[in-house]
Order: sequence, then structure tokens, then C-alpha cells
Amino acid sequence: MASDQPAGQKRTIVITGASDGIGAIAARELAGPDTELVVVGRSAKKLAPVAADTGAQQFTADFSRLSEVRDLADAINSAVGRIDVLMNNAGGTFDHKQRTHDGHEPNFQINHLAPFLLTHLVRDRLVAADGSLVLNTSSVGNLAGDVDLDDLDYKKRKALFMRPYGSGKLMNIMFTRGIAKRWIGDKIYSAAVHPGPAATSFGRDSRFVGLAYRSPLTKLVTITPDQGAAPLIALAERGADPSLNGVYFSRHKANGLENPQAKNQGLIDGLWKRSAELTGLA
Repeated sequence: MASDQPAGQKRTIVITGASDGIGAIAARELAGPDTELVVVGRSAKKLAPVAADTGAQQFTADFSRLSEVRDLADAINSAVGRIDVLMNNAGGTFDHKQRTHDGHEPNFQINHLAPFLLTHLVRDRLVAADGSLVLNTSSVGNLAGDVDLDDLDYKKRKALFMRPYGSGKLMNIMFTRGIAKRWIGDKIYSAAVHPGPAATSFGRDSRFVGLAYRSPLTKLVTITPDQGAAPLIALAERGADPSLNGVYFSRHKANGLENPQAKNQGLIDGLWKRSAELTGLA
């Protein structure tokens, strides 16, 4: 692993969504004697083998409950003195008709609002690294998104097919750009990445998408979980590289296809403000 750390000093990497799929693969690949690893998942049972294989500290949190995100941040802040890489990888596609414990549309809360809150609550640990990277797992699905600051929860608009999921993934890129603008003075850099259509448990919380991903035809268009994890691993290994700041990657390629809203600074700032209000950070 490439690193500018002083001799004998470990890098601390925190990975959410690490209990299976590309998160678990990234955790196993990034683990090593020079890394202090923290893995986060929704299920302690599923997370335990990953922690055992990597020697990582493990914490559980359900991102559909913001109170658990706050408890998670407290636990991480107590466990580590610094965070060199925060990999916001937890998420998925969810039934937009449902509502989270906090009353939000689940694609909005789980894919954006929860990692927004977590990242803010561990910011002091990112600052302590004196050069850190926030890596947000996005998707080419961002092209289907539509961020409306007056209807983030899809209470007024029609939630056409993948639009709520796409909106959440678009917000991942917008959050990345928000960090890139606001926190550069603290040497906190941020990048977003579309890992590719990996054949994982993605879609398990959405009936239609789950059926599509379990179709025999899926094998013709998907990549392996190892291939999907590769771009996340590569970016995590680069770490706090200023040239990554604000960049959206499509797998290993910078400047992937993105929704025009992803570069709208007014929307980026507006989303940051609304998210801070909704999470009690404002």
C-alpha cells in the first residue's frame, strides 16, 4: 500500500457496508500490519467473519436510524485517534414507498443523509490525520437522479423507477464536491466512485431490482465483486491525494458520466444546507 505515513505509524481506514460484497473485499485487501481497520455493517453476525479475517474493530449500525449513526460516530471517535480514509460504502436501492424510522424516503436517508451525518461527526478524526480522504461509493445510476431541494423525500413528485435511488447516488457526488470546496483547508479531500455493476447482494431491499440482479441474464452484464471492489481499493491506497479532490470516477477512470446537477454549485450548497438542517447539524 502506498503511504506517506511516518515509519511505525499506522493508517486508519474506516469502511461502512463492510459485511459483504465489495465492502468486505475491500476490507480484506486493505488490511495489514500498517493499517488500523474499522469495519461497519448492519449485521454483527455477517460482519464478524470480516473482522476476524482482518483483525479489524467492528461496529454495527442501521443507517435507517440516525440515532444509530450518532452512536456509531461516538464509538468510532472513542476507538481511534485519527481517520486517514473514510470509505462511505454502505447503501443500496430501497422501496421508495417505505419510510425510515426518522420519516425519510430510504434511498435519501440511507444512501446520503446517514453518511453525511457520520462524516460530519467524525470530522475531527479526519482533521487529526493531517491529510485524509473521504471516499463515497456512488453509481452511474446518478444519471437517473433528480435533486429537488423542496422535495428530497419524494412526497410530492412521482418516484419513477430508479429515480429515488439515482437521486441518492447523485447526492453522493454532490456531497463529495461539497467536502472538496469546504474542507480543503483541513486537508480533507474527497472523491466519489462508480464501482461498476458488481454481482453482489445489491438490490436485496428492492423487490424489482433484486429480481433483476438474480436473473440469469445478469451474468452477461455484471462484473465480479472483486472487480467491483478494485477501484475503491486503488483510491483508498492513494489516500489523501489532492488530485483526487472532487473527482467522480467511473471505476478507474476519472470524470465518469454524471448528471448535470452534480456540478451545479447552487444545488450542491443547497443540499449541504438542507442535509445539515435535517440531521441537526445546522
